[in-house]
Amino acid sequence: MTASDSIITLELGHYRLREQIGGSAYGVIWRAEGPRGTRDVALKLINEAQMARALPPQRERWIASASNEITFLQRLEPWDERHIVRLLDSGWHNGLPVLALELLNCDLGRHMKTLRSQRAPLPLGRLLAWMAQLNQALAKVHQYGWRYLDLKPANVLVDAQLGSVKLADFGTNRRLDALNAHSYAGTANWQAPEQFFPADGGYVTGTHSDYFALGALFYFMATGAQLRYCGDCAQAYREHHTAGADVLLRRHGGLPAILQADEEALFVRAIRAVGAPGAAGSGGPALADERPDSCRASAGQAADAALRLLRQLLAAEPDARPRHAIDISRQLTAIGAAAGLEVALPLRSVAA
Repeated sequence: MTASDSIITLELGHYRLREQIGGSAYGVIWRAEGPRGTRDVALKLINEAQMARALPPQRERWIASASNEITFLQRLEPWDERHIVRLLDSGWHNGLPVLALELLNCDLGRHMKTLRSQRAPLPLGRLLAWMAQLNQALAKVHQYGWRYLDLKPANVLVDAQLGSVKLADFGTNRRLDALNAHSYAGTANWQAPEQFFPADGGYVTGTHSDYFALGALFYFMATGAQLRYCGDCAQAYREHHTAGADVLLRRHGGLPAILQADEEALFVRAIRAVGAPGAAGSGGPALADERPDSCRASAGQAADAALRLLRQLLAAEPDARPRHAIDISRQLTAIGAAAGLEVALPLRSVAA
């Protein structure tokens, strides 16, 4: 069993566990001291107590997930790590794979909770920049031949010093060239319909499934709220596990509505509120009515463009979502231009 002050030896050095800072169904994350002269790291281990209780197939899946994550991160080129968490070291401890990852301040969920407590919206420039950074991170995952399948606030790490975000936790990755339906994977309240509702004896997902989750995060970052559709899926999963999909289909007589009219209205109001120079969240007047007509018009144009992108990302049918990362990047650029903002959208070199 691991405990504070335990020493974990990996390929490049020794790490002393300091405090547990996170975890999941099968893993635990510790803050750990690295070799002398280096910064603390996030050490990701498989939960040994959970492994002892798990059946052999579950143990195999957990080990395979950690091994897949190591494989994916090791293959990244240094320039591809700008918005993907860096793997600093790896190895084995007590017969289980271990990852040493760069340690960042907090995740997106906690960051948004702090903003809500301060009644401070996420400024539009930062919202668009973070969307662009996540879009780039997903593009890199796809470019290396994987689909991510677990985009959610807890897996988006915020670098407060740089004001940027990085994608983390790649244990759910599935190969893009594995075309058959697969077993359930991911987190229910951030999943595309095809990832929650099975077909042909399994779940048929692809890059477009990641774009749906990006849309759910777009709504969350803009409004501070979660879509009711996502909340309903999460509740059904908690109560019925994967059988919750059938429960929802029977309850709604088909696929539940994904983006409802009042949610669209809330999203538009949120974008308009921070969508022009002088808006709340950018140091200017808090009320839209206090802004000049030209600013209100630009805020309205930005909100309209943002809603078009949101609707596409959250389309029920995968083929109706944006075709690729470049398409999303162009739309983010258009939203920023409508609001009179210059947003760094770093996707010029990503292949369509």
